[in-house]
Amino acid sequence: MSGHLTGVGVGPGDPELLTLKGLRALREADVVFVPVGDTGEVGRAERTVLAYLEPEGVRRLLFALSGDEAAQRRNWREAAREVAAALREGKTCAFATIGDPNVYSTFTYLVRAVREELPEAGVSTVPGITAMQDLASRSGMVLLEGDERLALLPFTAGEEPLRRALGEFETVVCYKGGSRLPGVLGVAEEAGRLDGAVYGSRLGIEGEEVLPAREAAGREGAYLSTVIFGKGRA
Repeated sequence: MSGHLTGVGVGPGDPELLTLKGLRALREADVVFVPVGDTGEVGRAERTVLAYLEPEGVRRLLFALSGDEAAQRRNWREAAREVAAALREGKTCAFATIGDPNVYSTFTYLVRAVREELPEAGVSTVPGITAMQDLASRSGMVLLEGDERLALLPFTAGEEPLRRALGEFETVVCYKGGSRLPGVLGVAEEAGRLDGAVYGSRLGIEGEEVLPAREAAGREGAYLSTVIFGKGRA
């Protein structure tokens, strides 16, 4: 009988934003996997996990950060084989992912690859606090009230989807891909939604930035950046 794999959302960076349920899942796992980029640097998920667990209980899975699709596929296969091997031994496995495991998460892709190796693998998730929630809290921005609606897009969605969202939704959140920040803020300026918007990066860790989005105009953002275009309430 194979083991079980749980995707644990560890929040956007601040170890104190890891939930009690997430912490229990990590501590009860036989093996805790964390994603690491091909630069080898300690990532946010790993940093959060190491605030609570000893390093010898943590195993790193390499993922390509570049746009090299062949390298990405190779890394997914290799990571899946390592996880599937532990599951075949009947081990309880946890995979720590920043934010929430069901929102723009590497865990989604890992599960697909693992099930190609081990179709009967049992999988579950523990939700985590997202960057938009953390940024709203740190900036004092109210995300939604009453019947208002929220649209969530990656920076890579393109200008037209962003333009439509800004015109139709009371609150719009953009994630990831900070290199596209100038274009995103340019579209927001054209739509009259830049004033009152807030930009955040490296939330809860060294080098954190939380500032009016207009002050971030004209420069690239960090890779894991968040921008909230709201109604200006605080």
